[in-house]
Amino acid sequence: MILACHNLNKAFGDQIIVKNGSFHIEDREKAALVGVNGAGKSTILKMIVGEMPLDSGDVILTRDKSLGYLAQTQALQSGNTIIEEVRTAKADIIELEKQIRTIELELKHLASEELESRLETYNRLTASFEHQNGYAYQSELVGVLKGLGFEESDFHKPVDTLSGGQKTRVSLGKLLLTQPDILLLDEPTNHLDLNSISWLETYLLNYSGAVLIVSHDRYFLNRVVSKVIDVDHGEIMMYSGNYRDFSMKKQQLRDARMKEYLNQQREIKHQEAVIEKLKSFNREKSIKRAESREKMLDKITPLEKPVNHDLELHFSLEPSSISGNDVLSVEHLSKGFDNTPLFSDISFEIQRGEHVAVIGDNGTGKTTLLKILNQVISADEGLFKLGSNVHIGYYDQEHHVLHSDKSIFDEISDDYPNLTNTQIRNTLAAFQFAGEDVYKMIRDLSGGERGRVSLAKLMLSEANFLILDEPTNHLDITSKEILEQALNDYTGTILYVSHDRYFINQTATRILELVNQKFVNYIGNYDYYLEKKDILTAAYTNSANAQMIPGTASASPASVLSASSESDTKLDWQAQKEAQANLRKQQNEFKKVEERIAELETRNTQIDQDMMLEEVYTNSVKCQELADEKHTNEQELETLYEQWEELAEVVN
Repeated sequence: MILACHNLNKAFGDQIIVKNGSFHIEDREKAALVGVNGAGKSTILKMIVGEMPLDSGDVILTRDKSLGYLAQTQALQSGNTIIEEVRTAKADIIELEKQIRTIELELKHLASEELESRLETYNRLTASFEHQNGYAYQSELVGVLKGLGFEESDFHKPVDTLSGGQKTRVSLGKLLLTQPDILLLDEPTNHLDLNSISWLETYLLNYSGAVLIVSHDRYFLNRVVSKVIDVDHGEIMMYSGNYRDFSMKKQQLRDARMKEYLNQQREIKHQEAVIEKLKSFNREKSIKRAESREKMLDKITPLEKPVNHDLELHFSLEPSSISGNDVLSVEHLSKGFDNTPLFSDISFEIQRGEHVAVIGDNGTGKTTLLKILNQVISADEGLFKLGSNVHIGYYDQEHHVLHSDKSIFDEISDDYPNLTNTQIRNTLAAFQFAGEDVYKMIRDLSGGERGRVSLAKLMLSEANFLILDEPTNHLDITSKEILEQALNDYTGTILYVSHDRYFINQTATRILELVNQKFVNYIGNYDYYLEKKDILTAAYTNSANAQMIPGTASASPASVLSASSESDTKLDWQAQKEAQANLRKQQNEFKKVEERIAELETRNTQIDQDMMLEEVYTNSVKCQELADEKHTNEQELETLYEQWEELAEVVN
């Protein structure tokens, strides 16, 4: 065991963060600290590292073990460049290398009596340098920075000029390079693109130390952690397994607790009713029996009702009208900034009911595309067309659709003047704004609060085409799951940008990857994308190799990707259309078979009834005709029953 927390207690006034909470981390263990926003996850990390005092309890780090901590926000003001800043993580090795080089320069000038002593020092320093993998530290620095999404051209940028997200990435790289015995990471995947998150997953899985992670990225947690520490209304519980295992086990536990509570309540009410009835008899024996039951009832320790998540979001999205089948057509669209192209000559279409996710590295132009479609900015070339009766609902990750000088209440009432005060309050309550909170100014809200106001406006818009830019930013896991359910139930069309792979996997029916200034199309969710991406990557590699061999075809990698994706898309679309047509055909056949079976069975019943009529059973010719008809029907029914059984396996 490397870290143990015993009986932690922390509260801010009446708000209990943790009460008698205990957990531990083993050597090399990868664990997650989870809970809804405001549960106290970041506070617990700060208490572990000593940035915030405990009310009571103990935090024990094993002797001689080092601890590294990444906060959500960083305030780097060192005057260093990016490469200089991360190089400080290897200060000991760099100093060791400096001493070795100094001795190397001295050796040729030393007399024999000094030479032996310096050689001994040189050999000791060299052995230590090798032991610390000193010869590889330069490539390690470059590898970590590139893994976190920095290009070599970025390495010499001053950290003082970087954005908050870039500073966090520099701090993360620096922390990883120090290689402490236990890493405490608060939302490490924030500000990372999909490739960088994938790189970090692999890095942490192979990390020789222990890791404790706070993250809302469920895909990341499913891949990395083997234990989950849950903070729920001040209580801490540990679960073995990844996030998926935890979620299932917690739901089972919650269901069991609720069942136990309801059973006890049912038994208490039953006993109270029996006691009341016995007393009403007003007989000595009955009263004694009632008193005996009362004593038994007093010995029951009432169970607390399992806490319901009263602060969860609860909403639905539903369009007020149906759009035409063709929702969006983009033709030969291009956009760039400062002579740097983002994407060029892209074309695609979106049909009614599709849920399309746009993915790609940071800076490739995903958000820019959405802004063009919402006419926030204009394209350099090309055009797009909306289909008939298409009404857009736009969710902007920067929340420019909100007005900083308005209150939350006014933000809603000004855009939807037909709503009553009660309707506005009920809407805001669904998004966790109650009481006086509705009069908070937009400018004073956190990122998560602004996101909830934007979602409230999106719900009220009743649009039939939702365009969403990073809709899960600042949402906790529970809120993400509620949003996923709302989008999956939505009958309109969705186009969104997201880095949340779990969210994409749950909600996307199609993925557009922006790579090399072009779109690659995948008809499926994120798992399908990963499966097909390897095939396209192989095609890309083969094309690149062919260009280096004289006499081979010189098609560009981008064109190979585009051609492969187009071919793949056509095949997928064709396969889907054929499968859907075949299913419809079998469903129709199934319906016809059922109807024919019902028709023949009804006729046979009628024949049986007719055969009991005197005018029929006394008429031998008529009897034979009906018997022959029933026999023919029975033969046909035998065949139909077999057909029905076969079709039922397919259509049900």
